[in-house]
Amino acid sequence: MKTGKVIMGQTRNRHKRLDWIQRLFLLLVLCLTTLLGVILCSSPETAPGLADAVAHLQGRSGVESPVTAVLLNFRGYDTLLEVMVLLLAVIGAWSLTKAPLPDQITDISPVQLGVVRLLVPVMCLVAAYLVWQGSHLAGGAFQGGAIIGAAGVLLLVSELPWLRDIPPLPLRIGLVLGPLVFVGTALFCLLWTGNLLGYPEGAGGWLILLIEAACALSIGLTLALLFAGGRPENELVKADKQTDFPCNRESL
Repeated sequence: MKTGKVIMGQTRNRHKRLDWIQRLFLLLVLCLTTLLGVILCSSPETAPGLADAVAHLQGRSGVESPVTAVLLNFRGYDTLLEVMVLLLAVIGAWSLTKAPLPDQITDISPVQLGVVRLLVPVMCLVAAYLVWQGSHLAGGAFQGGAIIGAAGVLLLVSELPWLRDIPPLPLRIGLVLGPLVFVGTALFCLLWTGNLLGYPEGAGGWLILLIEAACALSIGLTLALLFAGGRPENELVKADKQTDFPCNRESL
């Protein structure tokens, strides 16, 4: 009986602490919301924008789309940090747990399998088109990456058995491909022009297309693997075998 009372008392104290934490968090959210509201109300209604400056420098950006020019040329640092944040998100998810794939292979409906076989290649083609047209129209790496991620989610939802056999190394390469190409291009520009992400004259168009193509693949894999919820299961099996070998050897 005493043990039960002690456990109930600890549970109540824990709930009390959580209540105070929740109240403090709610207070911080309210303060932040109030601060943002004050800033929004005090800002001028007709603030001067940067549309004229972007239009003036559009010819030097290497692309025809002003959105792509801002994201990957004039403000390329922000986009580089966004790609790095996505990579850190996958690293955090993989460090917590493995992907919760079902133990038993379920029967796939022929209709669902036919839809997957039809839609996934089309979605990859649409993603490639969005990346290509991002230089002169709406589109780019994040739009194409979202389509690739949706195709990956469709494969995961269908629970195809061959997904278990994908080795972790290609997934790791695909995840870091976009950030590595982005950082490598930035360092190349630094050595060539003396400015980080300052593209050489006449080479901005194809360098931006290279960055977008690599980042689209990495973003798509990132979204799909975040939906999976953890690291690949076969990677965990290899790690378990490596840790179990010394123990078995000592037991012999």
